[in-house]
Amino acid sequence: MSSPVTTVSQPARPSTASAGSVPRLRGPRRHSPTRPRRSVLLTMLTGLILLYSLVPLVWLIISATKTQEGLAHSFGLWFNGDFALWDNIRETFTYNDGVFTRWLLNTVLYVVVGAGGATLLAVLGGYALAKFTFPGKRAVFAVVIGAVAVPGTALAVPTFLMFSKMGLTDTPWAVIIPSLISPFGLYLMWVFATEAVPDELMEAARIDGAGELRTFFQVVLPLLAPGIVTVSLFTMVATWNNYFLPLIMLKDPDWYPLTLGLNSWNAQAATAGGTPVFNLVITGSLITILPLIAAFLLLQKYWQSGLAAGSVKE
Repeated sequence: MSSPVTTVSQPARPSTASAGSVPRLRGPRRHSPTRPRRSVLLTMLTGLILLYSLVPLVWLIISATKTQEGLAHSFGLWFNGDFALWDNIRETFTYNDGVFTRWLLNTVLYVVVGAGGATLLAVLGGYALAKFTFPGKRAVFAVVIGAVAVPGTALAVPTFLMFSKMGLTDTPWAVIIPSLISPFGLYLMWVFATEAVPDELMEAARIDGAGELRTFFQVVLPLLAPGIVTVSLFTMVATWNNYFLPLIMLKDPDWYPLTLGLNSWNAQAATAGGTPVFNLVITGSLITILPLIAAFLLLQKYWQSGLAAGSVKE
């Protein structure tokens, strides 16, 4: 008989690392910061766009310091010997019995009532479309998008015919009422309210007993502040620079905005016996853009955040 075979277990091999050594952990890899690549073509293109934007403004500022004779006998992008800026400003406000002041007040009226009303309607409509569900919401969305795609000049003639039937032409309402409608402002507030106002916050306010009006004014409105500023700037610029609609709606110079008034001064040189006042037209144009520049500089913090809302998904 064969003897039983006994198996002897082999001792475990010692670890290659010594007993006193501490295992080393692999740390996270450090990525060396890489500098953004500079594109010479993009830099040149940006410089050309900046030059294209600033040269007309520089020309306007320099030309506003010249007299009527100096405009014709000097280089456009450099000053003349006589500095007449203050005289031009004084003459702009006193020429033709101070009608420039009337045009300025008319423009302010159109902006405050028209652009302010358009902003208010856009805020209310955008909030309602973003946070409430009702039948036909998709149809409303399609109408708003379609209205954004339609240029305002295409609606000017039908609007004139409709206002003529109602007897509202040659009145301030012919400019104010169409300015109250801003499809782009409504769409912008719709998108902004969707991202900026959490549904949980509104539900918490309602659980605490707040009504819809109190929820809107105390909870929602502060959150919509950047969007409101952005929409108000867009509507203000559109109303301030509006030219074609007042041109077909207004005949009385006393109701002209600045755009039509300055154009009538510019057209004096082409009329029989008219006196050219190009220095006043240029100075008035400089005065016209100063409120817009001030508004953008003072409110840029809010409207930049409003434009960036919804661009980053958290």
